Amino acid sequence: MSNRASARPRPRLGLRPLARLAPLVRPYALRLVVAFLFLVVAAAAGLVFPAVLRYLLDAAFELKDRGALDRIALGLLGVFAVQGVANFVQVFLLSSSTERIVAALREQTYAHLIRLSPAFFTERRTGELTSRLSSDLALLQSLLSTWISELSRQTLFLIGGIVMMFVTNPRLTLTTLAVVPLVVGAAFTFGRALRKASTSVQDRIGEAMGMADESFGSIRTVQSFTREGIETQRFGALLHDLVGVAVYRARIRALFFGVVGFVAFGSVAAVLWQGGAQVVEGKLTAGTLVAFLFYALFVAAAVGTLATLFGNFQEATGAATRVFELLDAEPTVREPEHPHRFTEPVRGAVTLEAVAFRYQPDLPDVVQDISLEIAPGEVVALVGRSGAGKTTIASLLPRFWDVTSGRITLDGIDIRSLSLDSLRTSIGIVPQEPVLFSGTIRENIAYARPDASDAEVLRAAQAAHAWEFIERLPEQWNTRVGERGVKLSGGQRQRIAIARVFLKDPAVVILDEATSSLDTESERYVEQALEQLLQGRTTLLIAHRLSTVRRADRVVVLDHGRIVETGSHDELLGRENGLFARLHQLS
Repeated sequence: MSNRASARPRPRLGLRPLARLAPLVRPYALRLVVAFLFLVVAAAAGLVFPAVLRYLLDAAFELKDRGALDRIALGLLGVFAVQGVANFVQVFLLSSSTERIVAALREQTYAHLIRLSPAFFTERRTGELTSRLSSDLALLQSLLSTWISELSRQTLFLIGGIVMMFVTNPRLTLTTLAVVPLVVGAAFTFGRALRKASTSVQDRIGEAMGMADESFGSIRTVQSFTREGIETQRFGALLHDLVGVAVYRARIRALFFGVVGFVAFGSVAAVLWQGGAQVVEGKLTAGTLVAFLFYALFVAAAVGTLATLFGNFQEATGAATRVFELLDAEPTVREPEHPHRFTEPVRGAVTLEAVAFRYQPDLPDVVQDISLEIAPGEVVALVGRSGAGKTTIASLLPRFWDVTSGRITLDGIDIRSLSLDSLRTSIGIVPQEPVLFSGTIRENIAYARPDASDAEVLRAAQAAHAWEFIERLPEQWNTRVGERGVKLSGGQRQRIAIARVFLKDPAVVILDEATSSLDTESERYVEQALEQLLQGRTTLLIAHRLSTVRRADRVVVLDHGRIVETGSHDELLGRENGLFARLHQLS
């Protein structure tokens, strides 16, 4: 199975991720500046060490002055103390700031995703999205917390080390710097390959996690068909593909580090040879040579670390590409530029005017030329064969998708001019398979109105005939329902979903055959709850079982996306050659 994300070409971002993070970084600018200043202090203390060491060694071996040796040793301890304090301050400030920055980015990404249209989620697996929220943002956190700090530190060591090397011995400095172009060239060459490989690894992790999430979410289906082995094989195949790409990335990184390490420390060997010859000739003291070697090691380590950081930056850039792809995703259903909000109670008059809709531009219309008026408080049932367009029409009303042509109005206002909040607050949906969250019963009912009082939640539960089973539970309101409500029966989940809509108190209710999969007793309770729910509310009833449309004031029959019949249940049943009568005979 191919990954859609990996199939799309990605822009070459360069430093764009850092630029796009600027608004999140700005509130912590002062802390970061202070962290950088302490970083400079720590780096300066590190660069002072070889110079102090030079005098310490010369005092011991050349001057043989014990007093000078003691003073220099104490001074060296002071340098290390300053460096330790500076390192503590800069690491704390930088780490605490980046934690907050990445948390804000993760929250921003989640807030953006949860507002995208359902069409976006039909193209993406949830496991892939959670992978981007977790592992990709973890790479970005590494970029901010360690990469920037180390980049600054090693740059200071590189520049300061080169300056001190020239001050100490210009001839040896030229020998040391001869390898820098080789290391920089290797960094750019391997870095590009590393970025591509890292992006491929993250893509495959997302694909594997998406497949696992899908299997776990359908665990009963998997086990009922005894497909555990097949699913394990599928997951294993994805992991095999992931390991192959990860091993390729590891090969690039290993080769990169090997080449850079050899070149960098090979130059140190050359300096040792050339400097040792100068000591033998009496042109250089042992202390000066040791100090120079330390500076050379600083420079070599800085060059090697900067090359490594460049490779890490390429990996983080790949992760950033994936994260910012999500932030760049545009909802297919947008808020109007100047949204209208209801200022008076919604009556619930719904009108569809020549509505047509298709899911993709290159696909045929699912519904065509649908015109329908639903009066406030009227119950209208949509019936028809599977694929006739019933659920599609119900999805257009709350603007989960937008009509391709025509328009839908609520109380005479085009729903595309209403704010999404105002529109969706006016509509309650009772799905065929209710979705509960893995919290308590009270939290699930109060999801409609988190600020509702206990009394209001109780009234909603009683109206939905849910209190009958809730009061028998050991923890009553505080009973945890499990993921997607697995600890409750289908009828109990359905009554919780109805209680949620009661608490919301919408003017319009969309009822998607809420009793089709229930046992007789549960169906009776749910039917009683629905009778109360529908009183005084405009209702669009999606009927899969024709026996459930008797409560409807009017029945609308769809076929191939068009309205072919309309009338009361008894009227349509009396039309012997009508589609409704034929469907009723088959039911």
